[in-house]
Amino acid sequence: MKVVAFAGYSGSGKTTLVEQLIGCLRMRGLRVSVVKHAHHNFDIDRPGKDSWRHREAGAFEVLVASNQRLVLQRQFEQPAQLSVHHLLAEVYDGVDWVLVEGFKKSDLLKVEVWRKASEQPVRYPEDDFVVAIATDSPQDLPEATQRPVLDLNDPYAITDWLVAHEDRFDYNPPLL
Repeated sequence: MKVVAFAGYSGSGKTTLVEQLIGCLRMRGLRVSVVKHAHHNFDIDRPGKDSWRHREAGAFEVLVASNQRLVLQRQFEQPAQLSVHHLLAEVYDGVDWVLVEGFKKSDLLKVEVWRKASEQPVRYPEDDFVVAIATDSPQDLPEATQRPVLDLNDPYAITDWLVAHEDRFDYNPPLL
């Protein structure tokens, strides 16, 4: 499987770009998974549903499946510091691409998403894992770069670039 991360500060457009890339890759007949970093306590369940009740009763894991969907919830007794590699180990191995949103400090190859309007600093000068920058303001990048600069508003071109360089994104998991 191919793995690429999309890193940038909140409001930079990571989610929108990943959403668009999913569609572009799917149009090419590719199977796509997403791993997203969440900063806050989040929940995918609703109070009163059976799976919520099982989790609230103390189940470590609740797996809910139908003929169209499978969801695995795991409730850690203590806060767990999972790396992106732990999460990638959970991804179905039959996917073609995994798009990782967030994990900007990871050792995954990544595309930095940057907008001048966000007034956030760039990471690429100090992050050797940034292989390209997706931006809507290439003329305003604060530092010159030899990395490819991709048009944030052209997901088809970004998809073309990813597929043209897909061998770079082969995932070789570290020993955990």
